[in-house]
Amino acid sequence: MACGAVGRAIAPAGASTGSGEALDLRDGGGQFGGLDVTQAIANVQVPIAATLNGQDAADQARVDAALIALDGTPQKRHLGGNAMIATSMAVARAAAAAANQPLWQYLGGNGPMPLPQIQIFGGGAHANRRVDIQDFMVIPVGATEYSEALDWTARVYAAAGRIMADAGNLAGVADEGGFWPNFNSNEAAVETLVRAIEKAGLTPGTDVAIAIDVAASTFGQGGIYQLGLERKRVDSDALSEMLLRWLERYPIVSVEDPMGEDDGAAFARFTSAAGPKVQVVGDDLLVTNASRISDAAAHSACNAVLIKPNQAGTLTETKLALDETRRVGYAPIVSARSGESEDTIIVHLAVGWGVPQLKVGAFARSERMAKWNEGLRLAEIVGGSLPPKNSFAWGR
Repeated sequence: MACGAVGRAIAPAGASTGSGEALDLRDGGGQFGGLDVTQAIANVQVPIAATLNGQDAADQARVDAALIALDGTPQKRHLGGNAMIATSMAVARAAAAAANQPLWQYLGGNGPMPLPQIQIFGGGAHANRRVDIQDFMVIPVGATEYSEALDWTARVYAAAGRIMADAGNLAGVADEGGFWPNFNSNEAAVETLVRAIEKAGLTPGTDVAIAIDVAASTFGQGGIYQLGLERKRVDSDALSEMLLRWLERYPIVSVEDPMGEDDGAAFARFTSAAGPKVQVVGDDLLVTNASRISDAAAHSACNAVLIKPNQAGTLTETKLALDETRRVGYAPIVSARSGESEDTIIVHLAVGWGVPQLKVGAFARSERMAKWNEGLRLAEIVGGSLPPKNSFAWGR
């Protein structure tokens, strides 16, 4: 900026992606396994830089509108969604720096802190399909402070590791830092997670509950799903019945993408059957898109939305999706991606926008811990209290 303020940001990437999200522009050549981003960087340095020269960084909507117009495609295929979201976030950081404020404060945040969703076991596209379900997570529903939530999760994570090691089921660490399990069934992961909560000296369902990201689009299409671990193909109804049985047996309070993104009717049927106490989250179905969220609400497809800035491609579009989520009465959850960096901006967005839940992966790996630790720093400033329990589906 002319005043000397500087903003930097790093675009994340997803391993499992919705078909409607902004394109992650890669070179596809011989460098970095085809995942090089030289062209995306060149797009930032030349056409984007020329377009934004002279713009007011404090006018985020105008800056992002200029980016969208320059790209000219629905899914950011010309400039690349990665080039655009990195630029958009960097502009926001620069504007905050010019105002001599941290980003969370510049965005208007003042607490409470978001309730963490933290991965314990990684599967699906995050762990070479060792289990079909992509994420087995915990939500410290009984915690009242952000630091307490992290402490409880650390205890569960450590307990899960000991259980896995003793049983010979530990195959490694998945993309987002959760344990890479070697189970005989998908349900065994849920059973083990309950045992880990108990081994940590906590009460399942009261202190710590379970959240799962089915990511059904990664193993199904057209209403037919291939459960590799069980060696069987099932339709939407059978998959729904399996998940509903789990809801009866285990303290599961949140289910993400229970059906594929092309299986909207089954998505809605599952949401209805699960009931209002269960958070049913749309990710691949909605891809942080305001119009898709509006359509989902019209069909009662889910009751919560994962908010991922790089799915939208700009912060303005991300905020529009968040605003629509709130307008239709759905629960927002700010989320990182499986391909993450040391950038902690996602925490500032969650606190700055007052989003009550935050999902950034496991209690392990530096790119994950950087974000949880940034949350601790913000908690020291805004106060570490979490949202009241009646803010969530399971607490009403």
